[in-house]
Amino acid sequence: MPATRLSKKKVRVGVVGVGIGSLHIQGYQRHPQAEVVAVCDINVQRAQEVAQEYGVPHVFSDYQEMLEKVDLNAVSVCTPNALHAPVAIPAMEAGCHILCEKPLAHNLHDAERMLETARKTGVVFMMGMNNRFRGDSQTLKRHIDSGDLGEVYYAKCGWLRRNGIPGFGGWFTTKALSGGGPLIDIGVHVLDLTWWLMGCPEPAAAYGATFAKFGPYGRGQGGWGTPRKGGTFDVEDLAVALIRFENGAVCHLDVSWASYIEHDVFYSQLMGTKGGATLEPLRIFTDRHGVPEDFVPHAPQVSGHLAEIEHFLDCIVKHKPTIAPIEHGVAIMRILDGIYRSAETGEMVTL
Repeated sequence: MPATRLSKKKVRVGVVGVGIGSLHIQGYQRHPQAEVVAVCDINVQRAQEVAQEYGVPHVFSDYQEMLEKVDLNAVSVCTPNALHAPVAIPAMEAGCHILCEKPLAHNLHDAERMLETARKTGVVFMMGMNNRFRGDSQTLKRHIDSGDLGEVYYAKCGWLRRNGIPGFGGWFTTKALSGGGPLIDIGVHVLDLTWWLMGCPEPAAAYGATFAKFGPYGRGQGGWGTPRKGGTFDVEDLAVALIRFENGAVCHLDVSWASYIEHDVFYSQLMGTKGGATLEPLRIFTDRHGVPEDFVPHAPQVSGHLAEIEHFLDCIVKHKPTIAPIEHGVAIMRILDGIYRSAETGEMVTL
């Protein structure tokens, strides 16, 4: 069985899911206190290819077998959304720290089960919200935390693609496996980033609407994921929402896999009592000496994917508190769940 304490020299890591999991492997291999000792994927050939590319000694198609046969300290969960809980819960019970790709789960019930297990086992559980770790995001967060924007009372954010439906007919577009379409796939990124910049206020209510105007007709396909001919498309391809928080702040969100727009766009805009800000590009707007002033902080170029791995390992080895805890993952899942329920009923939903 996996060890419940760290090895003397390095954190021994298993990666489940070698798609986005390959980025995790790259991050671990850059860190002197980590070693990836096992990979697991239902596609054994793909897992073997990745293992050979990165020099990983053990390959599995069954994560339970991996947990039983390899001495692990940590697991990266990089599977389809519906498998996050089935993989993470037994891994936590085996004493492994967890880095889980977004979203936390494919539904709120599984997210809450994961939180219960994390609290019971006491392991480090970190969400793979890589956009929090980017150089520009970290720079803006420091400005906000120092009070440069004052009270942030309104935000607008979104991620819109022109043609970007991933893995058409596969797990991305099958609700039972993904939990939804672009809202839970890419919307979770920009929503989490903006909510974190706002100071993580407690969600109060949500109103949302979803549309499927491209996918049902085979249009809007992108280059991500693995398509499956004749597969399922039973999710949205565009979603919009208005989210109200307990402190009175409001956030507007729009997200699409496919839409008739000029070009793809990712944005986060915040409005406060002393200033405002945007991301992509990073700009801050305020007044000084009675006149408007805009300025551009020179943020370092930091890869969010690599920085999140480094932070995860620091949380394990140096006992640092994580800036992306499982509680935040549950809060975001509660918002997503409320948006989907609102879209079904046409009513504002209390969270």
